[in-house]
Amino acid sequence: MKKNKNRLANAIIIIALAVLSIPSAALAQQAGTARTELQRHDLSTPGREMIQIRVDIDKGVVFPSHKHPGEEIIYVLDGLLEYRVEGKQPVTLKTGDVLFIPYGTVHSVKNIGTTKGSELATYIVEKGKPLVTIIK
Repeated sequence: MKKNKNRLANAIIIIALAVLSIPSAALAQQAGTARTELQRHDLSTPGREMIQIRVDIDKGVVFPSHKHPGEEIIYVLDGLLEYRVEGKQPVTLKTGDVLFIPYGTVHSVKNIGTTKGSELATYIVEKGKPLVTIIK
């Protein structure tokens, strides 16, 4: 019986370590979206890093309210995306448009176009913190 408890405890530890090793971008995958990390670099400011991610959003899909531990600069690569940013009116962006999201600001995005939408998200964030925190 004690052997089974030890095996169970070891299995739980292994699973916990595996989950902790998953990149935060992978944890933030939502149905109908794909996040592909393109690059990540330390900045000259201690404790800060730059991360670029391509975000693809299927037609009609909403990426829910969330925030980041730093600033986000969005460049729409393709499609028609509606952004809801805390404290502002919703804004619709098309291919080639840009949007700045201040540090920690809650926001969401919905693909309101007729095809898949894509954005290039550039983050200037605190290193070591989860990149995306979903707001329930």
